[in-house]
Amino acid sequence: MRVLLVEDDEHVADALCAALRQQGHDIVSAPTAAKALASLDGCELVLLDLGLPDLDGIEVCKRMRARTSVPIIVLTARTDEIDKVLGLHAGADDYVVKPYSVHELRARMEAVTRRSCRCGVGPGGHDPSCGATAQEIVTAGPLSLDLRSRDVTLDGLPVQLTRKEFELLAMLMEQPDTVHTREAIIARVWDENWFGSTRTLDVHIGALRQKLGSYEWIETTRGVGFRLGTPPAA
Repeated sequence: MRVLLVEDDEHVADALCAALRQQGHDIVSAPTAAKALASLDGCELVLLDLGLPDLDGIEVCKRMRARTSVPIIVLTARTDEIDKVLGLHAGADDYVVKPYSVHELRARMEAVTRRSCRCGVGPGGHDPSCGATAQEIVTAGPLSLDLRSRDVTLDGLPVQLTRKEFELLAMLMEQPDTVHTREAIIARVWDENWFGSTRTLDVHIGALRQKLGSYEWIETTRGVGFRLGTPPAA
Protein backbone atom coordinates (compact mmCIF):
# COMPACT_ATOMS: atom_id res chain seq x y z
CA MET A 1 0.00 0.00 0.00
CA ARG A 2 1.26 3.48 -0.85
CA VAL A 3 1.25 5.51 2.36
CA LEU A 4 1.83 9.25 2.70
CA LEU A 5 3.56 9.99 6.02
CA VAL A 6 3.32 13.66 7.02
CA GLU A 7 5.77 14.21 9.88
CA ASP A 8 8.20 17.08 10.44
CA ASP A 9 10.35 15.32 13.05
CA GLU A 10 13.09 13.67 11.00
CA HIS A 11 13.94 11.03 13.60
CA VAL A 12 10.31 9.99 14.07
CA ALA A 13 9.72 9.95 10.32
CA ASP A 14 12.81 7.84 9.60
CA ALA A 15 11.93 5.27 12.26
CA LEU A 16 8.31 4.99 11.17
CA CYS A 17 9.21 4.83 7.48
CA ALA A 18 11.60 1.96 8.20
CA ALA A 19 8.99 0.06 10.22
CA LEU A 20 6.29 0.51 7.59
CA ARG A 21 8.59 -0.48 4.74
CA GLN A 22 9.40 -3.68 6.61
CA GLN A 23 5.66 -4.39 6.50
CA GLY A 24 5.71 -4.04 2.71
CA HIS A 25 4.34 -0.51 2.35
CA ASP A 26 5.54 2.03 -0.18
CA ILE A 27 6.17 5.20 1.86
CA VAL A 28 6.12 8.80 0.67
CA SER A 29 7.49 11.07 3.39
CA ALA A 30 6.52 14.76 3.65
CA PRO A 31 7.93 17.06 6.37
CA THR A 32 5.67 20.01 5.51
CA ALA A 33 2.06 20.69 4.61
CA ALA A 34 3.07 21.98 1.19
CA LYS A 35 4.97 18.79 0.39
CA ALA A 36 2.13 16.65 1.75
CA LEU A 37 -0.53 18.31 -0.40
CA ALA A 38 1.71 18.07 -3.45
CA SER A 39 2.33 14.35 -2.79
CA LEU A 40 -1.26 13.29 -2.11
CA ASP A 41 -2.20 11.95 -5.54
CA GLY A 42 -1.78 8.20 -5.84
CA CYS A 43 -1.55 7.55 -2.11
CA GLU A 44 -3.88 5.00 -0.53
CA LEU A 45 -3.62 6.11 3.11
CA VAL A 46 -2.36 9.20 4.94
CA LEU A 47 -0.63 9.32 8.33
CA LEU A 48 -0.84 12.96 9.37
CA ASP A 49 0.97 14.73 12.20
CA LEU A 50 -0.78 17.93 13.29
CA GLY A 51 2.29 19.91 14.34
CA LEU A 52 3.65 21.01 10.97
CA PRO A 53 5.92 24.03 10.47
CA ASP A 54 4.03 25.74 7.65
CA LEU A 55 0.32 24.99 8.25
CA ASP A 56 -1.72 23.49 11.07
CA GLY A 57 -2.51 19.83 10.52
CA ILE A 58 -6.25 20.34 10.98
CA GLU A 59 -6.31 22.63 7.95
CA VAL A 60 -4.17 20.16 6.02
CA CYS A 61 -6.69 17.42 6.85
CA LYS A 62 -9.55 19.59 5.56
CA ARG A 63 -7.74 20.28 2.31
CA MET A 64 -6.89 16.64 1.82
CA ARG A 65 -10.44 15.52 2.49
CA ALA A 66 -11.74 18.03 -0.06
CA ARG A 67 -9.57 16.30 -2.68
CA THR A 68 -9.74 12.62 -1.81
CA SER A 69 -11.64 9.94 0.09
CA VAL A 70 -8.55 7.91 1.09
CA PRO A 71 -8.30 7.10 4.80
CA ILE A 72 -6.54 9.68 6.98
CA ILE A 73 -5.13 8.75 10.38
CA VAL A 74 -4.01 11.64 12.58
CA LEU A 75 -0.85 10.98 14.59
CA THR A 76 -0.31 13.63 17.24
CA ALA A 77 0.84 14.47 20.73
CA ARG A 78 -2.26 16.62 21.25
CA THR A 79 -4.42 14.96 23.90
CA ASP A 80 -7.19 17.52 24.42
CA GLU A 81 -10.65 16.33 23.43
CA ILE A 82 -11.24 19.50 21.38
CA ASP A 83 -8.29 18.61 19.14
CA LYS A 84 -9.74 15.17 18.52
CA VAL A 85 -13.17 16.64 17.77
CA LEU A 86 -11.63 19.14 15.34
CA GLY A 87 -9.64 16.40 13.64
CA LEU A 88 -12.69 14.21 13.15
CA HIS A 89 -14.74 17.15 11.90
CA ALA A 90 -11.96 17.91 9.44
CA GLY A 91 -12.38 14.46 7.91
CA ALA A 92 -9.90 12.21 9.76
CA ASP A 93 -10.89 8.54 10.01
CA ASP A 94 -8.91 7.85 13.17
CA TYR A 95 -6.94 9.79 15.77
CA VAL A 96 -3.88 8.24 17.41
CA VAL A 97 -2.14 9.95 20.32
CA LYS A 98 1.65 9.70 20.66
CA PRO A 99 3.36 7.67 21.92
CA TYR A 100 1.89 4.61 20.19
CA SER A 101 3.23 1.20 19.24
CA VAL A 102 3.86 0.16 15.66
CA HIS A 103 1.60 -2.84 16.29
CA GLU A 104 -1.31 -0.59 17.29
CA LEU A 105 -0.73 1.67 14.31
CA ARG A 106 -0.67 -1.28 11.93
CA ALA A 107 -3.97 -2.53 13.38
CA ARG A 108 -5.54 0.87 12.93
CA MET A 109 -4.25 1.13 9.35
CA GLU A 110 -5.74 -2.26 8.55
CA ALA A 111 -9.04 -1.26 10.16
CA VAL A 112 -9.51 1.98 8.23
CA THR A 113 -8.55 0.42 4.89
CA ARG A 114 -10.85 -2.55 5.56
CA ARG A 115 -13.73 -0.14 6.26
CA SER A 116 -12.97 1.77 3.06
CA CYS A 117 -13.18 -1.38 0.97
CA ARG A 118 -16.34 -2.56 2.73
CA CYS A 119 -18.05 0.76 2.07
CA GLY A 120 -17.07 0.76 -1.60
CA VAL A 121 -14.43 3.46 -1.36
CA GLY A 122 -11.00 2.69 -2.70
CA PRO A 123 -8.08 5.02 -3.40
CA GLY A 124 -9.87 6.51 -6.37
CA GLY A 125 -13.31 6.81 -4.82
CA HIS A 126 -16.36 4.57 -5.13
CA ASP A 127 -15.88 1.09 -6.54
CA PRO A 128 -18.82 0.45 -8.91
CA SER A 129 -18.35 -3.30 -8.59
CA CYS A 130 -19.09 -3.18 -4.87
CA GLY A 131 -22.77 -3.35 -3.92
CA ALA A 132 -23.89 -2.84 -7.52
CA THR A 133 -27.21 -4.49 -6.82
CA ALA A 134 -28.07 -2.18 -3.95
CA GLN A 135 -30.52 0.67 -4.34
CA GLU A 136 -28.38 3.54 -5.54
CA ILE A 137 -30.47 6.51 -4.37
CA VAL A 138 -32.33 6.68 -1.07
CA THR A 139 -34.57 9.56 -0.06
CA ALA A 140 -36.36 10.89 3.00
CA GLY A 141 -38.58 13.84 2.19
CA PRO A 142 -36.34 16.55 0.75
CA LEU A 143 -33.18 14.63 1.66
CA SER A 144 -31.53 12.52 -1.05
CA LEU A 145 -28.43 10.32 -0.84
CA ASP A 146 -26.72 8.72 -3.84
CA LEU A 147 -24.77 5.64 -2.76
CA ARG A 148 -22.81 5.45 -6.02
CA SER A 149 -21.70 9.06 -6.45
CA ARG A 150 -21.78 9.71 -2.68
CA ASP A 151 -23.67 12.96 -3.25
CA VAL A 152 -26.15 14.25 -0.67
CA THR A 153 -28.71 16.95 -1.37
CA LEU A 154 -31.29 18.66 0.81
CA ASP A 155 -34.07 20.60 -0.92
CA GLY A 156 -32.02 20.22 -4.09
CA LEU A 157 -28.93 21.85 -2.58
CA PRO A 158 -25.69 19.91 -2.01
CA VAL A 159 -24.68 18.97 1.53
CA GLN A 160 -20.95 18.53 2.07
CA LEU A 161 -20.26 15.57 4.35
CA THR A 162 -17.10 13.83 5.47
CA ARG A 163 -16.80 10.17 4.56
CA LYS A 164 -17.81 8.99 8.03
CA GLU A 165 -20.78 11.38 8.11
CA PHE A 166 -21.90 10.02 4.74
CA GLU A 167 -21.61 6.40 5.85
CA LEU A 168 -23.50 7.13 9.07
CA LEU A 169 -26.30 8.91 7.23
CA ALA A 170 -26.47 6.13 4.64
CA MET A 171 -26.91 3.52 7.37
CA LEU A 172 -29.78 5.49 8.93
CA MET A 173 -31.49 6.22 5.60
CA GLU A 174 -31.24 2.67 4.26
CA GLN A 175 -33.33 1.44 7.23
CA PRO A 176 -35.35 4.48 8.29
CA ASP A 177 -37.66 2.60 10.66
CA THR A 178 -34.86 0.86 12.54
CA VAL A 179 -33.31 2.07 15.78
CA HIS A 180 -29.62 1.31 15.31
CA THR A 181 -27.68 0.55 18.45
CA ARG A 182 -24.49 2.44 19.12
CA GLU A 183 -22.57 -0.83 18.87
CA ALA A 184 -24.06 -1.66 15.45
CA ILE A 185 -23.23 1.81 14.11
CA ILE A 186 -19.66 1.64 15.39
CA ALA A 187 -19.23 -1.85 13.88
CA ARG A 188 -20.39 -0.77 10.43
CA VAL A 189 -19.16 2.81 10.11
CA TRP A 190 -15.94 2.46 12.07
CA ASP A 191 -15.13 -1.19 12.68
CA GLU A 192 -16.07 -4.03 14.96
CA ASN A 193 -12.51 -3.74 16.32
CA TRP A 194 -12.70 0.05 16.83
CA PHE A 195 -10.09 1.19 19.35
CA GLY A 196 -11.46 4.64 20.07
CA SER A 197 -14.11 6.12 22.32
CA THR A 198 -17.81 5.96 21.42
CA ARG A 199 -17.69 9.74 21.93
CA THR A 200 -16.60 9.74 18.28
CA LEU A 201 -20.12 8.66 17.29
CA ASP A 202 -21.69 11.52 19.24
CA VAL A 203 -19.39 14.00 17.50
CA HIS A 204 -20.48 12.75 14.07
CA ILE A 205 -24.17 12.69 15.02
CA GLY A 206 -23.87 16.30 16.15
CA ALA A 207 -22.07 17.31 12.96
CA LEU A 208 -24.73 15.64 10.81
CA ARG A 209 -27.56 17.37 12.61
CA GLN A 210 -25.82 20.70 12.17
CA LYS A 211 -25.18 20.19 8.46
CA LEU A 212 -28.75 19.01 7.85
CA GLY A 213 -30.04 22.08 9.66
CA SER A 214 -32.21 20.35 12.24
CA TYR A 215 -31.91 18.16 15.32
CA GLU A 216 -35.05 16.33 14.12
CA TRP A 217 -33.28 14.52 11.28
CA ILE A 218 -31.69 12.07 13.70
CA GLU A 219 -33.69 10.82 16.68
CA THR A 220 -32.03 9.57 19.84
CA THR A 221 -33.54 6.55 21.58
CA ARG A 222 -32.14 6.89 25.07
CA GLY A 223 -30.06 3.93 26.16
CA VAL A 224 -30.32 2.27 22.73
CA GLY A 225 -29.09 4.31 19.80
CA PHE A 226 -30.28 6.39 16.85
CA ARG A 227 -32.74 6.30 13.97
CA LEU A 228 -33.67 8.55 11.08
CA GLY A 229 -36.14 11.14 12.25
CA THR A 230 -39.20 12.64 10.63
CA PRO A 231 -38.11 15.32 8.17
CA PRO A 232 -38.95 18.75 9.57
CA ALA A 233 -41.69 20.63 7.79
CA ALA A 234 -40.54 23.25 5.30
